[in-house]
Amino acid sequence: MGPVKLASWNVNGLRAALGKGLLDWIAREDADVICLQEVKALPDQVEVEWPRGYSVHWNSAERKGYSGTLTLSRLPVLSVDRGLGAWLPDNEGRVLTVELQDRFVVNCYTPNTKRDLSRLPYREQQWDPAFLAHLKALESRKPVVFCGDLNVAHEEIDLANPKANVRNHGFTVEERRGFTRLMEAGFVDTFRDRHPGQRGHYTWWSPMAGARSRNVGWRIDYFGISSSLHPALQEAFIRPSVLGSDHCPVGLVLG
Repeated sequence: MGPVKLASWNVNGLRAALGKGLLDWIAREDADVICLQEVKALPDQVEVEWPRGYSVHWNSAERKGYSGTLTLSRLPVLSVDRGLGAWLPDNEGRVLTVELQDRFVVNCYTPNTKRDLSRLPYREQQWDPAFLAHLKALESRKPVVFCGDLNVAHEEIDLANPKANVRNHGFTVEERRGFTRLMEAGFVDTFRDRHPGQRGHYTWWSPMAGARSRNVGWRIDYFGISSSLHPALQEAFIRPSVLGSDHCPVGLVLG
């Protein structure tokens, strides 16, 4: 099998994204696996003819119009797992795992800790540890690729104004430490691995004050891989020119 391309995008509403060219982007990107987050829909609420050759897998939130993940794959899917299993209940459709022949692909939409940080204790004490445990349990069986909106800028280089955001949601010490633990557990931040030290690469921009046009953004969407896959990493990319959401797509190519 030749190189495999994977892409991920927080679409901030699947139905809205479909009206803004989502299918055109899927055709242009030509990825083997596509992971979408914040789809905000149930399957029966979406009338769409997905591109031929892809199997479609959903994990919708119980609450309508909220959260949710969706994975498209044109590679054979051996099994599908929704949520974090015994590690933590997930009725918000935030984690969707597909098993491929030689790896797992985990599509994730990490909870936002909220402006008042009211969800920070849940994030730090429950979500982050459960997500890491889920990844490591999968990795004991075969290598793991995880992706999605992880709702954290890991380092100062990952947002335009770090000093002004030190205690803001998405850049707290606790959230950043949770991401660090993923790296310490042996996973690789693929974009930073391929583009060390490079500033100005962001995946989310506030809709306020023309932040996107000025590139005042945050890198909070990621692809991580097991270290055993690192030798196969050929490319990691961000697509800031792709519009249709307040996030842009990210992706990677594995040889």
